[in-house]
Amino acid sequence: MLEVKNLCKHYGGIRAVDGASFKVEKGSITALIGPNGAGKTTAFNCISRTVVPTSGEVWLDGERIDNLRPHKITAKGLSRTFQISRNLADMTVLENVIVQARCRGFADLFRPAVSAEERDKAMSILDFLGITRIAYEDGHNLSYGQKKLMDLAALLMADPKIILLDEPAGGVNPTLLEEIVGHIRALNAKGLTVLIVEHNMDLIMRLSHRVVVMAHGRVICDGTPDVVRRDPHVLEAYLGGVLEEEAA
Repeated sequence: MLEVKNLCKHYGGIRAVDGASFKVEKGSITALIGPNGAGKTTAFNCISRTVVPTSGEVWLDGERIDNLRPHKITAKGLSRTFQISRNLADMTVLENVIVQARCRGFADLFRPAVSAEERDKAMSILDFLGITRIAYEDGHNLSYGQKKLMDLAALLMADPKIILLDEPAGGVNPTLLEEIVGHIRALNAKGLTVLIVEHNMDLIMRLSHRVVVMAHGRVICDGTPDVVRRDPHVLEAYLGGVLEEEAA
C-alpha cells in the first residue's frame, strides 16, 4: 500500500534521512524503529509532507504522493498523529475531532461549523474508543493519555486507508497502553493498514507483523519481529541495550 523509495531529507550537512527505502503491505501493522536521531519521525514528516523531502519518492496505492500538499495526502487516504498532541485547547474534544479531519482546503471554510452528520460520525468514533464521556470537555482539561485517544479519533474521521502513528504509547500509563494496543488491533482487523513509530519494544514485538529498523537515516534491517531481534546490525545499533535490560 505504501512504498518509500530512496527518501532523503538533508538539513545543510546533516542527513536526517539518507536514502531510506521500505514498503508497508496492505492490511499489515508495520513498525519503524531505531535509536534517537535515526530519522524515524523525519521520515514520517516527509511521507505526510509536513516536511518537504530533499529527494526520493513516496507512493500510496500505486500513486505518487510526495508532490502533494498535506491535506491532499489526507484526502488520498493517509492520516497521521504526532508525538505531541496538536489539539486546540479552547475547543471541545468533539470539535477537535471534527475540525482536524477536514481536508478539502479552503472549501471547508464555507461549510457549517459542525454538521449533524459529522457530529454523529465523531460520536460513533469516540464510542468505539470508549471516550464519549469526554466529548464536551475542553482540550486543555484532558490528560496526556486522553489527548492521545483524541488524536486517534481525529485520524479516523478522515476514513483513512493507512494511519501513521508517531509514538502512541509515549508517556501513557500501562492500563491505557493496553487499551490503545487493543484499538490498533481492532482497526487492523477491520482492514486498516498501520505504520507505527514507537520506542516500546515489548509493544512493537507483540503487535507488529513486520519491523523496519533505521539508523543514521538509513534502513539497516527489514523483516519479521523474530528476524529483527536476531539481526547483528540491529543488536549493535539499537536493540542490544534493550535486550540486555530485559534479560537482567
